[in-house]
Amino acid sequence: MNNSFDLTPWEDRYSHQEFPRKTESGFASSFSQDRARIIHSASFRRLQAKTQVLGLGDSDFYRTRLTHSMEVAQIGSGISESLRNKYKDTPLEQWIPSLHLIEAICLAHDIGHPAFGHGGEIALNYCMQSYGGYEGNGQTLRIVSKLGEFDENYGLDLTRRTILGLIKYPAAYNKVFNTDFITIQENSNLLNLDAYKPPKCIHEEEVKILDWVLKPFDPEDKKLYQSISNCQNKLNEDKTNFSDIKHHKTLYKSFDTSIMELADDIAYGIHDLEDAVALKLITKDIWNDYKIFEKNSKSVHDILKNNLDDTALQILKLSSADELRDLLFKREKNSRKHAISKLVRLLVQNISIQKNNEFRHPLLCYQAQLPENIKNILNALKDFVFQIVVKSPEVQLLEYKGQKIVLELFKVLQANPERLLPKNTLEQFKTSANKNREICDYIAGMTDNYATKMYQKLFMPSSGSIFDKL
Repeated sequence: MNNSFDLTPWEDRYSHQEFPRKTESGFASSFSQDRARIIHSASFRRLQAKTQVLGLGDSDFYRTRLTHSMEVAQIGSGISESLRNKYKDTPLEQWIPSLHLIEAICLAHDIGHPAFGHGGEIALNYCMQSYGGYEGNGQTLRIVSKLGEFDENYGLDLTRRTILGLIKYPAAYNKVFNTDFITIQENSNLLNLDAYKPPKCIHEEEVKILDWVLKPFDPEDKKLYQSISNCQNKLNEDKTNFSDIKHHKTLYKSFDTSIMELADDIAYGIHDLEDAVALKLITKDIWNDYKIFEKNSKSVHDILKNNLDDTALQILKLSSADELRDLLFKREKNSRKHAISKLVRLLVQNISIQKNNEFRHPLLCYQAQLPENIKNILNALKDFVFQIVVKSPEVQLLEYKGQKIVLELFKVLQANPERLLPKNTLEQFKTSANKNREICDYIAGMTDNYATKMYQKLFMPSSGSIFDKL
């Protein structure tokens, strides 16, 4: 069945509707050309000065969005290579993404995220609540299809398959926004913006590009791929408790996206763990004793012990979870790095391809997945890092400060566009059907440092002169 599907349309670019399809000389494939456009884009370079988890400026050791994206690309290519070896000479092999393709997807997966991590994303969604909202993954699609500097009309003008791989949530904002949040927001304290977390989506302005990307799929596949699960929880009587209320969400992802998301989860769960251990935010005692899940009262060490079977230990080349823990927290040089490398290898080598028979097309029916016991380990590590590091008062303080900067910048630019917007942005602002989207695009593109400096120049009388460069 799968051999009957054509690979050719997936190398098309949106601009090919106007211009004939061709790969520029010097590139091995259309996907290597995509990879080059991403690496040389301004949006990719700016990731070097955007927060990953820990704030920038206090140390040059831990990860930024750029180093995170590079690690995701390396892990993604490792997954593709492992799958190619597992499924060599089978019908699946031709659909496993090439190294250039998966690296392009992984390198670009975070280019839409703003300064100050998810705090910045929530702040921009608050500012855009009446103008179409804001979501970081949706902004990624916007950059590669419209805002990127390669082409005035088509952004980075990437191939159809690369863009498909980047679309994590194939539904527009209004389709997944839970209207219960309007009631919650009316009763919320604006000093806490938790009620303004965006739904996972694309922006309404990019529905046309999504339709083009999905054109090779038959109507049934397309409809199922874009199907949505509605949140069933209801507001309590006083309409203030929203801890159980979620936005609606999409249910499916493409094959390439499933590989990218596993690479992203591994990089987040393992490499951010490494940063936290190095900075002594996580100690051996916390590893042993901190209960990740209140229901079953298990520490991350307990979960590893329960899920590391003989096959997993053989891949790790260790005898027990205790040995892995001791290696991770050993003071000897390089021992922590060896433990991290072993964990990455364990996860990558356990990934296999599963088939969802609800779909016909290989790019939708095939999915990269982990076995249950290894998935339990990855989820435990991700939750552990989230609770110990991301939710720590120190990180939350930096995130809150970033939110404040984004809010104030949006308000002042919205009130004074002709005085304060750069000339290029102002030109787009004047002709735009959604002028606030142009302000949002400008702020979303700022690095942590650029946004902070602009804030200081605007709101601190002693800072800045006309000779300063942001």
